[in-house]
Amino acid sequence: MSYRDFTFPAVETQLGLAIEVAPLFGDVTPLTPSAEYQTHSQEGIALGLGSGSDKARADFIIAPIMLEFRRLTENRNAIFSGVEFNVDPAAGLNGFCDFLITRSPRLYIVTAPVIAVAEAKNAHVNTGFGQCIAAMRAAWLFNTAKGVPVTQIFGASTTGTNWHFLRLRDKQVTLEPDEHYVRDVGLILGILVRMVETA
Repeated sequence: MSYRDFTFPAVETQLGLAIEVAPLFGDVTPLTPSAEYQTHSQEGIALGLGSGSDKARADFIIAPIMLEFRRLTENRNAIFSGVEFNVDPAAGLNGFCDFLITRSPRLYIVTAPVIAVAEAKNAHVNTGFGQCIAAMRAAWLFNTAKGVPVTQIFGASTTGTNWHFLRLRDKQVTLEPDEHYVRDVGLILGILVRMVETA
């Protein structure tokens, strides 16, 4: 078993979590993306949607948003894409994560604390909830084992064009009720920055 094998809502009982739905980012101020992002984003969205694969959406839509987020945080955070994150294989908390965000700017090695996880899906964002929640729980355990605990871990399940955000506090998962859309990328960027500021 690995992250991709967890489904929603079965992940709740499989990992002993409690899940609720509540607002998370209602007061976030949108941020202005760079002119470079705005120039190239529509082409990336077209390529990501045109191929129809999770990888294309991750490469052409999500990765540019992640790079723009990192620029806005002045490279204070590292972003890992397609990295193996084996935390507790016996519990199924192993395998590859589409994106991990760490508070450390260190590259090459995933360094605690891991503060956010994003999973790319080419269908509906809720198909990524199980995988995302499992990876968030792994991040919580990883940070604790490394002696760098945080108060909360954030997650995003996204098709690239649609984003749904989550939060984990110990064993309590909160799903934000609303989806966010790439046409409002400034708000998505604002949420990503808020996530790293408050984890």
